Amino acid sequence: DGNMEYWGKGSVPGKILNQFSMDENKGYFRIATTKQEDTPNGVKMSNHLFVLDQGMKVVGKIENIAPGEKIYSARFLGDRGYLVTFKTVDPLFVLDLKDPRNPAILGELKIPGYSNYLHPYDENHIIGFGKEAIEVEEPHWSGQGTVKNAYYLGMKIALFDVSEVSNPIEKFKVEIG
Repeated sequence: DGNMEYWGKGSVPGKILNQFSMDENKGYFRIATTKQEDTPNGVKMSNHLFVLDQGMKVVGKIENIAPGEKIYSARFLGDRGYLVTFKTVDPLFVLDLKDPRNPAILGELKIPGYSNYLHPYDENHIIGFGKEAIEVEEPHWSGQGTVKNAYYLGMKIALFDVSEVSNPIEKFKVEIG
C-alpha cells in the first residue's frame, strides 16, 4: 500500500559495487562485497557473498572469492548468482544459491578483460558489457622479478552460456574500439 516499515539491520564486511550486488529472494537478502585492507605488504583485496535471513543475520556465505581481485559486476537471478572479478583476467563465477545456508561456487570461466555489467538474456545465457584486455608480464619497477598488468583494448560485449554451470563458456564476443 505504499508504506514502508523498518524491520532491522545487519552488517557484513566490505563494500558493494552497485545495486546489482544485492537482492532479496524467498525472504533472504543476498549481497556480494569486496573488502580492501591496507597491510604492510600493500593492499589486500577479498571478495565475499553473504546470505542474510529476515532477522538480518548471516546464515550462509562464501568468503575469499578470487583473492587479490575486486568485484567488477554481480547479478542475482533466482537460485543462481554471477560474479565477475578482475585484476588481469576476468573470472566469471556461477554461484548456486538454491540453499541459502550453503551457497557454493558451481563453475568459473577465466578470459581476458572483464564485464562491468551483466544482463540476463534467458535462463542459460548472460550478456556481459565491459572491456577487452590483454595480460602482459613486465619487469617489476624495483628491477627484481616481474609483474602482471592488463592493458585495455576497447569495449567488449560477450554472450556467456551458463547452461552447463560447472563449465560456463563465452559463446560470442564483439570488440568495439
